[in-house]
Amino acid sequence: MRPAWLEVNLDTLAQNYHRLRHKAEGAQVIGVVKANAYGHGAVEIGKELLRLGAWGLAVATPQEALELRKAGVVGRILLLGSLHPEQARTVVELELIPSLSTLESAEALNALGRPVPVHLEFDTGLGRVGFAPEEAPLVQERLASYENLLIQGIYTHFANAEEDEEGSRDQMARFERVRQVFGPGYLYHACNTAGTLRFGAYGLGAVRPGIGLYGLLPAEGLRPIARLLAKPTQVKRVPPGQKIGYGGAYTAQGEEWIATLPVGYADGMPRQVFGRATVRYQPEGSPTPCVCPVVGRISMDQITVRLPGPVDLEQVFEVVTPDHSPTSSLWGWAELSGTTSYETAVRLSPRLPRVYLREGVEVARVE
Repeated sequence: MRPAWLEVNLDTLAQNYHRLRHKAEGAQVIGVVKANAYGHGAVEIGKELLRLGAWGLAVATPQEALELRKAGVVGRILLLGSLHPEQARTVVELELIPSLSTLESAEALNALGRPVPVHLEFDTGLGRVGFAPEEAPLVQERLASYENLLIQGIYTHFANAEEDEEGSRDQMARFERVRQVFGPGYLYHACNTAGTLRFGAYGLGAVRPGIGLYGLLPAEGLRPIARLLAKPTQVKRVPPGQKIGYGGAYTAQGEEWIATLPVGYADGMPRQVFGRATVRYQPEGSPTPCVCPVVGRISMDQITVRLPGPVDLEQVFEVVTPDHSPTSSLWGWAELSGTTSYETAVRLSPRLPRVYLREGVEVARVE
């Protein structure tokens, strides 16, 4: 195996799942595993969420769903976003639950001549995709004429549940008007992670957490489920004045020990964090980890770190720590590079092997 890998803790995933389910007051959980489960590996994460009792999974593209189906996932898969008519046949073949936001897509699905379960999306304020709430009576009337469409769920999406409570409540008021038109008997859902944490399930039947499942925000005791580990490919002593990395951006101030780790921006480490990011390792016999600065520019496949002394090539370094450290976590990388942990997580490269642990024992490996 490559001497750099992502270790995913399924026990922590389960803890996050149950915390969010508790906040949702027992509502169903639709586990969002789009973008390769936010970089953590959609197949194994999806299987685990279904094992934990999730209603089903949610993806963004039919290609993501195809990967799950090929791996033997037979549970419900909700296709988020607005279905394009050209995708209709693929959706039916993969037995997905598409989201409908246009009558054109509804017509394309219905024309295939096979019963298809669908969810309807209404745009209550995000301004992205979805039927307008005011169109609910017309949508209900038109879709009733499509005998092959089985409406099972209806949903909306918050624009800013993290910060805008008033706006979120206004969105829910608009969504309530949709519910009044369609009535009972459907799975209604609205809350992403932020909505779940702030509003529970909002009295609806399901929630759709994504980032919270992976613990990538410091809230409500949620914990990151993964750490990026690497062994050095070289450890060397350099003299004072030695320049390190492209452009000579770092100069050794004295005699220093430098380790090269085989990860870089092609693996997901942002180039912007050089000179501020750290990695850590556990010295033998020490009760505390050793924190080492990343020095020199981050290159495509390698980084260099300054050590307090020599280590051997079997020493394991945490390049990403399973916490919310401001310098060594996915959340910290996001803060340092001016983005969100969504972005740093989904950039974790598929070329990193992924090792899945339950109770400290490896249960799956994807290389």
